[in-house]
Amino acid sequence: MSKEPLSHSKHPIQQKDTEPQSVSSPLRIEKVTSRHLDRLAAVYIRQSTPQQLIRHQESTEVQYNLKSRAYQLGWPEDRIDVIDDDLGQSGAWAEGRHGFQRLVTEVSLDHVGIIFGVEMSRLARSCKDWYQLLDVCALFGTLIADLDGVYDPSQYNDRLLLGLKGTMSEAELHILKQRMLQGKLNKARRGELVFNLPIGYVRRPNGEVAFDPDEQVQAVVRLVFRKYEELRTLNATLQYLASGLISVLEIA
Repeated sequence: MSKEPLSHSKHPIQQKDTEPQSVSSPLRIEKVTSRHLDRLAAVYIRQSTPQQLIRHQESTEVQYNLKSRAYQLGWPEDRIDVIDDDLGQSGAWAEGRHGFQRLVTEVSLDHVGIIFGVEMSRLARSCKDWYQLLDVCALFGTLIADLDGVYDPSQYNDRLLLGLKGTMSEAELHILKQRMLQGKLNKARRGELVFNLPIGYVRRPNGEVAFDPDEQVQAVVRLVFRKYEELRTLNATLQYLASGLISVLEIA
């Protein structure tokens, strides 16, 4: 008995559509609703120090590229607000971070539908500031997104994960500080820890600290210490130097 060809099977196997998704087509994420799209998408960008802005330009560019992710999720370009006021500011505290403060204010005014950050440590490295942001986002229905996914702070599982990420960011800052301190202590034990020298001293090529070879500089420095020992207060010493038109800054 001959077998029927596979193409004439009574129960043909359904082939799934494997056509790749167009890059330009918007991504579909269930958590992103029309209410979120009606509000702004805030892209928060931060580097911890001015040195990082120079040395880690690729990291800064990655953060700016989050605009394209917001566009893919459905936000038009004119509804994407890039907040980069905190470039060169530490995330250990909210004071002085005007961009972070503006972000919290905009969320509180129900202007923001989603916040983009390359990772949670960019937003805050303090649990106090982090949970304040989470509470405000949960209250006004604002989503938070990083490179790993999109989270809803009002949902228990998402809030649990966001809380864990925030705790890890704060702990990471503590670990980095401990490593830096241990590195300094090790250098100090070897006698290799270097600080900026005060006025009147220079460092020789072999690392030895010595008086400035300029005799005028030596004379002024000795005068300052001698008058302080005589007058016993810093204010009186400064008045004496000012009356004699002696400027310590001129010898720096």
